[in-house]
Amino acid sequence: MADATFIHREIVKATQENLRSDEDRLAVEEPLEIRLGRSPVAITMRTPAHDAELAAGFLLTEGIIRKAQDIVRINGPDRRLPNVIALKLRAGIRFNRDRLNRYFHATSSCGLCGKTTLEAIRVKTGAVTSDLKIAPGLLYVLPGKLREEQETFDETGGLHAAALFDGDGKLLYVREDVGRHNAVDKVIGAALLQRRFPLDRHILLVSGRASFEIMQKALVARIPIVAAVSAPSSLAVALAREFKMTLVGFLRGESANIYAGAARIGA
Repeated sequence: MADATFIHREIVKATQENLRSDEDRLAVEEPLEIRLGRSPVAITMRTPAHDAELAAGFLLTEGIIRKAQDIVRINGPDRRLPNVIALKLRAGIRFNRDRLNRYFHATSSCGLCGKTTLEAIRVKTGAVTSDLKIAPGLLYVLPGKLREEQETFDETGGLHAAALFDGDGKLLYVREDVGRHNAVDKVIGAALLQRRFPLDRHILLVSGRASFEIMQKALVARIPIVAAVSAPSSLAVALAREFKMTLVGFLRGESANIYAGAARIGA
């Protein structure tokens, strides 16, 4: 592997019979500092892999850039600075650094607390107007396609995954990470850097729950349908309904709950 996504560690295995030495595989978690030029703008804990995609996706979903052409150059990570990536943007791009700082103090572990925080991170954009419509049968096969590609999860059992599909259910990208938001930024960044935008006829699938932050990232990327293997949060549902997105939860086997935008799911 080009990136160390998991490592081997000695452990003690406990059973009802005894304690014995064993070995386990652990998903790697390391910080990534994202810089614009020489100025740090964010530090995120991630699994090292697809860092350029992560950085590009992050800049897009945080509203700093709007298109791939806004990025002039991406440098790193490298052996000298293995956890630093620096991007040069085209001249004239301006962004609210204070808003970005506020976002990074509101993580999924502490939650989004109150109206002020919600307003600080809410993306100012219009509703999704895509006319994409898919059959329920297409939806039901997507988790299996994602699961088949989760290589590091197979080794460790400890990673989130996100996948991007086209409107016909063709798998385009799968990315894994210790952070569910990072996995989403990676697939969006991959599509951005490979000039697949716009994504208004695509489907985003996440292996865990659907949070407000994930829905916001999909909204910025103009992805009309977001599906999750697990539950959505109340704020995720509220955002989906406000911005005319389709949100599917508990997508397992041949059943699912549609929390918003049910008109896009049908024969």
